[in-house]
Amino acid sequence: MIIVRNLSKTYPPGHQVLQRVSFQADEGELIALVGASGSGKSTFFRCLMLKEKWDEGQYIYEGKDITQASLLEKLKLRNEWMLLEEKPTLNPRKSAVKNVLSALLFKKSWWRFLTNTVSEDDHMEAMDWLDRVGLLDKAHEPVEKLSGGEQQRVAVCRALIKGAKVIFADEPVSGLDPDSAAKVIEDLKTLCVKNKVVVFVILHQLELAEKYASRIWGLSGGKLVVDIAGRRLTQREKDLIF
Repeated sequence: MIIVRNLSKTYPPGHQVLQRVSFQADEGELIALVGASGSGKSTFFRCLMLKEKWDEGQYIYEGKDITQASLLEKLKLRNEWMLLEEKPTLNPRKSAVKNVLSALLFKKSWWRFLTNTVSEDDHMEAMDWLDRVGLLDKAHEPVEKLSGGEQQRVAVCRALIKGAKVIFADEPVSGLDPDSAAKVIEDLKTLCVKNKVVVFVILHQLELAEKYASRIWGLSGGKLVVDIAGRRLTQREKDLIF
């Protein structure tokens, strides 16, 4: 689904942040990206999301080379891609179900857009997604009353109801208690497998990557030094990354 070859990025006056990174990511994979501070994780994410240019390399998405994608093509791609941030961008005063439905804003017919109404089918689909992540009983509660983990799960529902094919999760469980963090990553793993979504997630909690990721990537010095199936890392692999 996604193939990247020899992605490289240098910041002036000559600091190479990414060095010839290559990989293939397929649908249904949850890929955890781990590495020490300054290893290039954030820059790597921004390049993958087409929010930052790189110096060289090839980027293929669903069989199409998007290395030199135009601005219009990038905007179209972003309708299929979704970013989950450390603090999800939600309307705190609106209910969980209304926040999920807001992802459909630009998919409504013109009169529904103008009147800000939704169809019964859309409403039931939003409720179904909330049910899948265990939040059906919180559907009509204002988001500001939900815990951090619950808010992140609402954000996951927003991504999936929009039809996201690729989700970039940038430290989505930072600051959450261990149980809530595990629930968010478990939800991402379950939903990506069932819906054939590719999930890239930056994680500081190595134990979560080892337990839930289908693949673990380790970045060090801008290089992809570890690319393995999800499992406990050996001490040698940890030494390579950290």
